[in-house]
Amino acid sequence: MTPIKRIAQLKSAGEFRSHLDAVGANIPFDEILEPTGPLAQSFTLNDGRTIGNRFCILPMEGWDGTTDGFPTDLTVRRWQRFGQSGAKLIWGGEAVAVRPDGRANPNQLMLNPHTAPAIRGLLDELKKAHGDPEGLVVGLQLTHSGRFARPNDKGRMEPKILYRHPVLDAKFNLAADHLVLSDSDVSDIVADFVAAGELAAEIGFDFVDLKHCHGYLGHEFLSAVDRPGRYGGSFENRTRFLREIVEGLRATAPGLGLGVRFSAIDFAPFRPGDGSIGEASHTGSYPYAFGGDGTGTGIDLAEPIRFVKLLEQLGVQLVCTTAGSPYYTPHIQRPAVFPPSDGYASPEEPLVGVARQIDVTAQLKAAAPSLFFVGSGYTYLQEWLPYVGQAAVRNGTVDSVGLGRMVLSYPELPADVLAGRPLQFKRLCRTFSDCTTAPRNGLVSGCYPLDPFYKQRPEAQALLHLKRSKKAAD
Repeated sequence: MTPIKRIAQLKSAGEFRSHLDAVGANIPFDEILEPTGPLAQSFTLNDGRTIGNRFCILPMEGWDGTTDGFPTDLTVRRWQRFGQSGAKLIWGGEAVAVRPDGRANPNQLMLNPHTAPAIRGLLDELKKAHGDPEGLVVGLQLTHSGRFARPNDKGRMEPKILYRHPVLDAKFNLAADHLVLSDSDVSDIVADFVAAGELAAEIGFDFVDLKHCHGYLGHEFLSAVDRPGRYGGSFENRTRFLREIVEGLRATAPGLGLGVRFSAIDFAPFRPGDGSIGEASHTGSYPYAFGGDGTGTGIDLAEPIRFVKLLEQLGVQLVCTTAGSPYYTPHIQRPAVFPPSDGYASPEEPLVGVARQIDVTAQLKAAAPSLFFVGSGYTYLQEWLPYVGQAAVRNGTVDSVGLGRMVLSYPELPADVLAGRPLQFKRLCRTFSDCTTAPRNGLVSGCYPLDPFYKQRPEAQALLHLKRSKKAAD
């Protein structure tokens, strides 16, 4: 594979365009930013709420709550920075578990009657830091981690699975007698989502995200083609979980907005191959990739299009697209130059991955134009992010530009763009992946290379030692 050219090397629009052409990445972009242009435009949702601009802060978790689900000072700081961003749509803040055994790590936030006042405090801090309530729409992402649950020990998985997945079961060493969630278990989880959504409405969140992405429980329902019974097999059965939560929330919290972040495409798991470059770990038929074509590395959007049309029918107007899973296909989910410690070198030019997500979102937007679409994968564009985002919104291929990793190093990027200020290049996320490597090794997440606050924390030295040890071992 040809060495990846770093984005910082592309100094002009001409160089950026030539490189896109050379690597085969179809990414439209504008050459001139317009502070009062497409990214500054407001949008009024069907429920009457107005989103004041076209930037969105995606859920970014820090693995830094207490073991009983409360936020800490680190959590508060992150939410304050979400507010400082100037973005008018905050998609969920971070993943918040609806029950203890559904946590992705022992320090994940939970929403229940005990933690609700503290979660309300996070919302208050975010709004205070933002400073201008007009056009600000804030949601809370509700989750159950399913197959990737680690509720008690960061080093020990305690999976809650919907079906026996022959590839993922082997990859993550599930025992042959590992139990599958029963339909009764699923009904209990539905009730937990509804209860958490009702609490979120009482706290004051504008909407909740019913998470269906990245290999977690909601996403696993979409691929449960082998599961018998009312929650598996047919498309209707595989979306029953979502429909039951929506029905429950309509009854208990009728004024609460609803959103869904979902992995619109997926691949078979990848692994390090020659030179640590990622390669598919499975060949042959692979029916478990929602949005896949059955080969494990191809795309078929027939079911994702059915899914967004279902969202239209259910009155779920907010939708955020993403791809794959950080646990087995990070390169299609989060394009990067530098892989996390448990990952692999990108098997493709990362800009191709960015183009894939932009194109998939555009096709889904065309199929369900009444939905408000938030796109993902933009951070890898770095200094070219606002130029691409502006073009995408202008062209109607997405409604809002989602920022994930970028907000950890440079939360004020939206504010700078909308004010016509120059970008602060030294704060741009360069996809070092430390924000993932740290929690993979039991440390809190943050931007250790670029955020002075995390640079000075003791975890920074531990992370540096860990990366050096891994490099020496390789």
